[in-house]
Amino acid sequence: MTDGLTVLLILMGIVFVTFIIIVVLFLRLRRRMKNEDVMRIEKLRKTTEKKGFSMEVFYQKLYIRFLKTPFLKRYLLKIRRRLEINNIDDEFKTRNDSAKIVFRALLIVIPLTLLVIIITNQNLLLMAIILIFELFIVDSITDGMVDKLDNNLLMQQMNFFAAIRHSYHETNMVGEAIYATAQDSEDVEISRQAEKIYEILNSQDPETELEKYYDIAPNNYIKEFAGISYLTQEFGDRKVDGSSLYLKNLENITQEMQIEILKRDKLNYTFQSLSIISIVPMLLLEPLKNWSISNFSFTKNFYLGKQGLIVQVLIMIVTFICYILIRKLKDNGAVKRIQDEQNPWQEKLYQKPIIKQIVDQFIPRENTKEDRKLKKLLKDAASKLKIRWLYVNRLVIAVSAFVVSIVFFIALHQMEIDYIYTQPTTDYDLIGEMSTAEENRAIETTRKHNVILDELRGKTGATLSDVERTMRRNKEYRDASDEEIEKNASLIYDKLEKINREYLKWFEVLMAMMFSLIGYAGPILLLKFQVKMRQMDMEDEVMQYQTIIMMLMRLERVDVEMILEWLGRYSDIFREPINRCLNDYESGAWEALEVMKEDVTYEPFIRIIENLQTAVEKVPIIEAFDELDSDRDYYRDKRKESNERLISRKGMIGKVIGFAPMVIVFVGYLIVPLVLIGMTSMSSSFDSLSSAT
Repeated sequence: MTDGLTVLLILMGIVFVTFIIIVVLFLRLRRRMKNEDVMRIEKLRKTTEKKGFSMEVFYQKLYIRFLKTPFLKRYLLKIRRRLEINNIDDEFKTRNDSAKIVFRALLIVIPLTLLVIIITNQNLLLMAIILIFELFIVDSITDGMVDKLDNNLLMQQMNFFAAIRHSYHETNMVGEAIYATAQDSEDVEISRQAEKIYEILNSQDPETELEKYYDIAPNNYIKEFAGISYLTQEFGDRKVDGSSLYLKNLENITQEMQIEILKRDKLNYTFQSLSIISIVPMLLLEPLKNWSISNFSFTKNFYLGKQGLIVQVLIMIVTFICYILIRKLKDNGAVKRIQDEQNPWQEKLYQKPIIKQIVDQFIPRENTKEDRKLKKLLKDAASKLKIRWLYVNRLVIAVSAFVVSIVFFIALHQMEIDYIYTQPTTDYDLIGEMSTAEENRAIETTRKHNVILDELRGKTGATLSDVERTMRRNKEYRDASDEEIEKNASLIYDKLEKINREYLKWFEVLMAMMFSLIGYAGPILLLKFQVKMRQMDMEDEVMQYQTIIMMLMRLERVDVEMILEWLGRYSDIFREPINRCLNDYESGAWEALEVMKEDVTYEPFIRIIENLQTAVEKVPIIEAFDELDSDRDYYRDKRKESNERLISRKGMIGKVIGFAPMVIVFVGYLIVPLVLIGMTSMSSSFDSLSSAT
């Protein structure tokens, strides 16, 4: 028993010692391997490290810095959401491009901010409003830079489709042709998209994967290419007039892109400076005011008084409205791919219990006439706002407009009082300024008047005699003659009456309420403007439908339902009726198309629906749309001419809106005051001369 226990203890000791030795060896080996890994990584870093300054590293660091900056973070993430679709699974390039766009925008905005501060340093109100406008300028600049990337992708697609034709002739296989062309292409963005499409075509469930890709595709033409490639690989290619149907469809897509690129170029050329032109007049307000006062001193009362401030504010409001309308009007056709925010500031505000109760009192009840009308307006305007978000916007704008108006009216009255207290008390010449001695005497007179005004201010029942008695008791006029007291008493009494009238009046509160109502209606009016602009694009969208049908009608196993699915995939203006038709299609194809025909009023689209009805019951699709194939050149030329008309109409409206602030500044802020005040001054001068003679 003792020997067995001894043997057991020896074995346990051997196992324990062996375990300790293994642990020690493991730790030493791990430390050695770690050191070797560190040395190897360090060696690789040194051999691959780029010497000198690297812009890519600079932009990567900037991205992290911008992401930590509250104001810039919003714009950075907004740009990122658009770029990450083009840069599929490429985080490095997405960060690089996002930081590059924000950095370039800052290079423009920072000098502009300094210029605004230098020009408007004497007018803090004007400076604050213009600096707020710079937020919109940043938005315009960033959108323009991202749109440029979209346009570059379209150009890459043109080259890619031209190259894929040669690959397809060699392989006669869609997937292999896409892969070979993607590998040979030097354009990174389109190569990445092509590789993604190749992966989809060779996946286990390409149809499902393709539907997912449609949601993130950078533009409609990539969608069309992916869809046509899938259908050709699934059902095979065929010869039409001795040529490959797949290559014919590629040619149709290429021609569509050529038309779109020309349209975007012309729109960008037409609108490239209108946004800036609409804002520039605000920078001219202060220089024009200073020039007018220095050369025509009789305008000083206008420009430094509340009338001038009212005109300035009106010009700023008009400029703001014109700028927003131009932004809405300028639509270069780029696909809007920014993901909807699930929790924007409207939703955060709405979730507060008190705010929610207030907003719910204004939101129309479900299924009422007003509710259906609002939902239709949001759909027609292609707005992503929810009704509760829309009403949060309306109420915030209404309350802000009321508060700002009240504060503005109070500030106007205070400004007028301050002006009365500070303006030199003297008669001005028609042209020119006072000499230094005259100005000093006028300022001294104003100081003496202010002493009397301080004693009588607020006494609405004060008379001219009260002013004279106060003056005689005051040490400032102790040695003044009766004539001097009488003359100055009349001036002081006029000032006192003006000061006592400067208080918030009932009609000003009424005006603030009116501005509040206008602000409440503003978001609705803006949606209606967007609807009008979208109606101008109806013809272009219907012509794109014709191209899609022309590509599909010769493919095997294509039916009306598949055509409707494709039209719904690429639709914007008519998306709602097409989707409704697809939902009702199973219950009756002809009836669903008939309901859709009743929902729309645009005649060219109604003709497409009638042809689809014919294809459902009577003839094959290729015969129902045979005029599209026979008159292909006519429809292509008509599409180009339609784009010309669209650009011309938008350009004409844009120029009227863009130059409106400039006209208002020179006419309403410079010419009209000069003419009216000049004529009034001349009339007063003639009356004085007449009375003197």
